[in-house]
Order: sequence, then C-alpha cells, then structure tokens
Amino acid sequence: QVQLVESGGGLVQPGESLRLSCAASGSIFSISVMRWYRQAPGKQRELVAHITSGGTTNYRDSVKGRFTISRDNAKNTVYLQMNSLNPEDTAVYYCHAVVSTPNRGYWGYWGQGTQVTVSS
Repeated sequence: QVQLVESGGGLVQPGESLRLSCAASGSIFSISVMRWYRQAPGKQRELVAHITSGGTTNYRDSVKGRFTISRDNAKNTVYLQMNSLNPEDTAVYYCHAVVSTPNRGYWGYWGQGTQVTVSS
C-alpha cells in the first residue's frame, strides 16, 4: 500500500508564496514521474507541473516562471514552490506519483489534496 500525503496549503494574499510538499510512504521500490495537479471549483483537474526521476521538469504555461517543482528521492517527496500567487491559482492541489511496489509494479497514486486560496 502506498500513501501520498500533501501539506503546505493555506490562505495567502496575491503576490505571496507557498511551498507544497507531498511525501510518499509504504512498500516502495522506486518512484518514476511525480506530478502536481490542481482543481478549481467548477473546473476540470489540470496538470500544473511534473518532474521525472532524473529531474526533468515541465510546467503549464500559466505557472512558468512562478512555480518550481523539485523532489528529494531519498525522502520520496515532491515539492511545489509557488511564488507570485494570484487569485487564479486558487484550487485544491493534488500530487500524483507513479510508484513501483512489490505487488503491483508501476501504478499511479493520488494524494488527498491540499487547499490553496489566494485572496486579498
């Protein structure tokens, strides 16, 4: 069994920063790609950023230059540093990881989500 636990969400004002964390635990052989998604009220879940096991990153256009995804492979943790936040960034943020375990091989797992609200 694999669990992803996110933390770091909250309420901030426009222009401020937040850092999200997502730690994977359980019977893990390895983790390949790790991703951050977000879902705003009434909208579809969208991919924000991803990072491969080798550190290659990619971002959606609206967050390029403001958000930075990183990971600590020793801690099975992925981070999302979010700077210059604006109200359009308000959403529930979810992490997703493709994890290799003894029983299932590579499989995708989701965290429970953490709320980010940007408002003055």
